[in-house]
Amino acid sequence: MHVTVTGYAPGAYDLFHVGHLNILRRASARCDRLVVGVVTDEVVHRVKGRLPIVPFDERLEIVRSIRYVDEAVADPYTDKFEAWEDLRYDILFKGDDWRGTAKGKRLEERLGAVGARVVYFPYTMHTSSTVLRKVISETA
Repeated sequence: MHVTVTGYAPGAYDLFHVGHLNILRRASARCDRLVVGVVTDEVVHRVKGRLPIVPFDERLEIVRSIRYVDEAVADPYTDKFEAWEDLRYDILFKGDDWRGTAKGKRLEERLGAVGARVVYFPYTMHTSSTVLRKVISETA
């Protein structure tokens, strides 16, 4: 009997680019059902100190339209274990900047205690929303 493996890939997905697409493609290949959490404007502001350029509703619609995504949901949490409590995913996909950090280790432990795990993916180094934001602001 096959058990469906649900993956969860949270992110701001602001200024959607090939790095985002690569993460979603790779995540989709590692699970049966991929749920993507689009972080709300309020959480992005709290974590990054600035609002996203693309409003939440538009970011959600973009992500929802990607063929690798089975479901896109609002992610109002800074603590991704809270998202697990709502969604009961099996795998959390995160960027490898979390690997080995105190918050990454803490999340791995908490998820491990409920039978879930974290899979880290490398960032696409030549493209990021931060770099795109900088270029836009310099040329505006």
